[in-house]
Amino acid sequence: MYPLLVLFTELRKEEASRLAWENVDLLDKTLIVHDTKNHQDHTLPLSDFLLEPLHRRKAGAVNEYVIVEQRKQMDRITFESGVKFTIHDLRRTFITIAESLDISAYALKRLLNHKMGNDITAGYIIIDAERLRIPMQKITDHLLKCMGVKPSAEIVDLVRLAPQSTSSTDSVVMKQSQNQGKK
Repeated sequence: MYPLLVLFTELRKEEASRLAWENVDLLDKTLIVHDTKNHQDHTLPLSDFLLEPLHRRKAGAVNEYVIVEQRKQMDRITFESGVKFTIHDLRRTFITIAESLDISAYALKRLLNHKMGNDITAGYIIIDAERLRIPMQKITDHLLKCMGVKPSAEIVDLVRLAPQSTSSTDSVVMKQSQNQGKK
């Protein structure tokens, strides 16, 4: 659950490992992180994909924290995949995917809990957790497609969709195109 939580929320390692159940609202589909790197509370929407595993995890919770035994989870994934990576690599992946999906820079900064700095325009923009829900879901859907969990496109049976014709001319044309396809 630890790598999934980081990949699908872009939380920093420390933020994910300290996340307590009292800061996860499964009904409102949000989580809040206190004591962040930039010293500002960070409220994020949860994508649909995370809800089921979080519900299961909460039902079997052994303590107040969402994540337990982070190192074991990372070691197991590295062993089984043969790919060595860090938790921060998952954050980079999230950011790269978000940018490739044309998520606005302001929404991206807000998702990452980066300060807006001296950007005067940013001071006028109010982006709350609800405004971030659509970009978060869009990123999640793309990740799931890349992982093969969600189909990347609908498969359409073209033969079934082709109009049925009774004309003998149409039959000859179809046979000719089928024969050309065999060559």
